[in-house]
Parts: sequence; structure tokens; C-alpha cells
Amino acid sequence: MWTGALVSNIGTWMESVALGYYVADTTGKATSAAFVTAAGFIPAAFVGPIGSAMADRLRRRKVLVVGSILSALIASAIAVWVGTGDAKPGGLAAVAFLAGSVAMFTFPSFQTTLPTLVPRDQLVAAVGLSNAQWNIGRVIGPAFAALAISIGDIELALWCNAASFLAVCVAVILVPFHQPPGERRPIFGALADGARFARATPAMRSMLVVMIATIGIASPFIAFVPLMATKVFGGGSRATSLLVTAQGIGAVTAAFTLGSVATRWGLSRVMIAAVTILCPALVLYGIAPTLWLSAIAIVFVGLLSGYSFTSFMGVAQQSAPDEMRGRVLAVNSFVLGILFPVGSIVQGQLADRAGLRWITAGSGVVLLVVLGVTQLKRGRIGSPSWPSPIEPALPSM
Repeated sequence: MWTGALVSNIGTWMESVALGYYVADTTGKATSAAFVTAAGFIPAAFVGPIGSAMADRLRRRKVLVVGSILSALIASAIAVWVGTGDAKPGGLAAVAFLAGSVAMFTFPSFQTTLPTLVPRDQLVAAVGLSNAQWNIGRVIGPAFAALAISIGDIELALWCNAASFLAVCVAVILVPFHQPPGERRPIFGALADGARFARATPAMRSMLVVMIATIGIASPFIAFVPLMATKVFGGGSRATSLLVTAQGIGAVTAAFTLGSVATRWGLSRVMIAAVTILCPALVLYGIAPTLWLSAIAIVFVGLLSGYSFTSFMGVAQQSAPDEMRGRVLAVNSFVLGILFPVGSIVQGQLADRAGLRWITAGSGVVLLVVLGVTQLKRGRIGSPSWPSPIEPALPSM
């Protein structure tokens, strides 16, 4: 499963870099790039929670196979359309929304299968390893995209993504699934179950406060990496690949080391520390005077954002009982799907007016202020200003 997902994610990052370069090269506007990127994430707010809730009751093997086939067909259509040279940001955003809808419905079935493949006391490390394969794709994919673009232009990179979905199909067919029977709840009732669980669980409540601030304020930098390379530094596909790869190196390092770091310090402490240090890292990335200094800075941004996002998922996976894991993860999907596209579009419009450097650096400052105010408010009402640490392994529920 890990290998199949890795191959697919390499293809996904090849497409992401290729489309980012295509939109940046043809429009030169941060708003357009953010619009296309955000369109692929919007389904996480609506389709993602439904997919997460339904993952507790549907046959996950069938969901993953059918979803991979549909994703391959959509990726093929994108490759054909871009190859004609007639693709526009608005149309690409519509197709990205469709592709994101399929991905957001099927991905929860992959997430909820993960805890059945490893012992519970290794779950945090497994979550980190799962995120590592996504970020390894982020490292390898841009390099492959640059190679494909130099050999066969942008559409070759897009065709590679279409073919990569077959790896998931093969993996799912070969791996035995152990799926516990889920409660057949109405879809809105299932979503309400996840929200009630998150509200009633202290670890989830503390995590969601930090997650909301981080995704809404800091995460949009991801959508503007191609623009930073092309518009700010005047580079091309290689400059884009350099920055995306540098970010991925940091994220992969975070994913492989989270298990040991969380065992020593506690997952919540790692989460708070990572998000706090992410603030000055974003400032340094935004004000870096050269492409290579920017690449060094974004390594640390990738490392700290990797720790943050993997911690968010680790808290949810650890907190959720097996029989309602998908419903709990639906809460994370909703937060990501709402805040990332909204934040990206808002910051894209601001970047077109004030400059991408100022908005990127400013996001780090704003996040630090928000975190400080949040901690002061929690202290004023008598709540602990530092979340209680989550142990690396919890007893079975």
C-alpha cells in the first residue's frame, strides 16, 4: 500500500508542478495560480467529510479501485486539454474540482485502513511514514516533472500522473484488508458523530484550535511556490522544481522523525513547538533575497509544516476509536477543505496588490500574533495555555 501510494503521489506532484508552471507561465498572476490550486482543495470541505464518514461503512477496497480508475481518466483528460494549448485557468479549476472530489472521497478509505495494517503502539510512526511517502513524492515528483517537461513538454508530465494511478489499483488488489464492520448511520448523523466526538475530546479540541490558525494563515504559501520561483525570482520549471523539492525534503524529514520525536516529547508539545517556529521560518522564506537562500529557508518551512500537519493527523488517529475513525477524520477534512482554499484565494489577491514576498512573510507574523492571543485568552479563562501531551500509544478503545 505504501509503495502504490508513493508511485501515485509522484505522479500527483508531477501534475501539480506542471500545472503550476503552466498557469504561472501563461498568466503570471498569483490569483490565477491560487484559484486552480484552491479548486482542488475545496472538495475537502464537502466531499472529504462525506468520504470519511462513508469509509466506516463502505467496502474500502472497492472505493480505492474505482476512485483510482476515475482519477486516471480525469488526469488523462487534463493531459489532452493542456496539450492542445487551449486550457484556461477557469477550466482547469473546474477539472481540478472534479479530480479533487474523487480524491477526497477515496482518500479517507486509505487513511482508515492504515491503523489496521500496523500495531496500535506504532500508529504515530505509521502516520509519519504515510505522510513521508506523500512528501517523498513531493521531492521526487518535481525532479521528474522537470525532466519530463524538458523531454516532452508539459503534457508528458501530465500523462505520467494518469498512468501512476494504476499502482494504487495493483496495491489494493494484492494487500489483504481487515475492515471492522461499521455502523450504518445516515450521512449527516455520521458527520454529527465526528463533530460531537471532537468537541468532547480535550486532545481534539486543543489540536483543532491550532490547526484552524495554521491552515487558514500559514498553509497558503504552498499554492504560491511556483509563483515565488517564476514571478519573484524570474526562474522557470527548474526553479519551481527546486523550491518544491526543497520544501519536500523538509517535510520528508519531519515525517520520518515524528515517531521518535513524539515518543520523547509528546505529540501535542511537538505540534505547538512546530507551529510556533514555523512563523519566523515563513518570514525568512518570504524575505530571502536569492533563489538559493529561499530554497534553504523553505526546507525549514517544509520541516515545520510537516511536523504540524502530521501531528494534526496523529492526534485525530490516536483519539478516534476504530469503529468511528472515519467520522472523526471527517472533522479534519472539513477544516482543511474550507480554510486552505479561502486562505489561498485571499492571500493571492493580496499578493497581486502588495507583492508575494510581503504576504508570505506577513503570514508568519500574523500567525504568531494569533497564537499569542489564543494562548492569552486560554490563560485568562483559567484553561491551561499548553495542551496536555498525548502519549505515543493509547490503550485500545
